[in-house]
Amino acid sequence: MQNSEQNGKAQESFLEGLSSTCGVVAVAMFVFVFLFQNFFIPSSSMASTLLVGDHVMVDRETFAPATRWAPFVHYRDVRRGDIVVFYKPAEEADGQHMILVKRVIGIPGDHIHLRDGVVCLNGKAQTEPEAAKPTPSTFDAYADDFPSVPAAGMPAVTAEWAESLPSYVHNGDLVVPPGQYFVMGDNRDNSLDSRFWGFVPRADILGRPLFVYWSIAVPESDSETVPLSEQVRSSFSELTHFFAETRWLRTFHRIQ
Repeated sequence: MQNSEQNGKAQESFLEGLSSTCGVVAVAMFVFVFLFQNFFIPSSSMASTLLVGDHVMVDRETFAPATRWAPFVHYRDVRRGDIVVFYKPAEEADGQHMILVKRVIGIPGDHIHLRDGVVCLNGKAQTEPEAAKPTPSTFDAYADDFPSVPAAGMPAVTAEWAESLPSYVHNGDLVVPPGQYFVMGDNRDNSLDSRFWGFVPRADILGRPLFVYWSIAVPESDSETVPLSEQVRSSFSELTHFFAETRWLRTFHRIQ
């Protein structure tokens, strides 16, 4: 009789433990599927804020539309200076929209222009210590004295943006329209951003990167996104060089 009771209690304890574990797994899956997303940095367009090989955790909820079923989630509008992950407005040749990460420079209603690579926002020059400034050898008349007329056949500027850009320029300033955002990379000399393909619609902003959970030294990609086949090769290389190439000091580095 005593053995039967002990076996029953053991079975009950096992089932309770299994139920508790399943509950934890379910909560973790909800958090990572619906609230967070990981993102890999393949290019140096956001250096030195974000490095090639950084794996970042992206908060998907802060910029999402507020919902009644999750009152515990903090929602807010996109602000100047936020680093955001978003769908690139311009389609690629295959009809896909790449996912990029840049810094918000202008919000709806802002007046923006650049002179010698320095951003002037609503009539005031910005210091931007995180942004790289052009040198005489890297100065670009279009990108660093923006807005300006792109050279004929300039491949980096999309045809749609070249055509519509003048309609947003007033008294030498680019005026950000309602529901749109002007974004740029911190590494200004190596960033294809709003200067080249236009504004980012609010609906295309997916979230904001919070911290680097892992960083490994890998070669920079020619593109700001990486094809699946290259991701597989890169993942194998990262695995085999995990200890030697990991940048341990960037683990849990806060992004700002």
